[in-house]
Amino acid sequence: MPYFGLLVMLLWVFCLIDVITADDGGVRFLPKIVWLLLVVFLPLAGSLAWLFAGRPIGGGIWGGAGGGTRRVSTSAFPEYETRPGRQAAQNPDADAEFLRQCRERAEEQRRLERERRKRDLEF
Repeated sequence: MPYFGLLVMLLWVFCLIDVITADDGGVRFLPKIVWLLLVVFLPLAGSLAWLFAGRPIGGGIWGGAGGGTRRVSTSAFPEYETRPGRQAAQNPDADAEFLRQCRERAEEQRRLERERRKRDLEF
């Protein structure tokens, strides 16, 4: 048992980094700051509690693409969720079509605004 302190310290450092890098929305049972305080002030008990109760499923350092469950978007606008990296257009034709639709929508909004201002000036 001479290496017990070293093992506790390694576990503590791992859990500390894992809590800090975990996604706020994926942390279970308690807010992330509470987990951080538990791990800092109760190294062994807090680290074990984090691993078994607080750690996001499939999250943290060892989660990601290979482990755990995939996170499914529940947002109506998943393109605005925070994600690492940037989404690239997969199909240039679809990208050109999207830009054309944006231009048409912007021109329609400008036309409606001009008409509204014209009506307001007539009164």
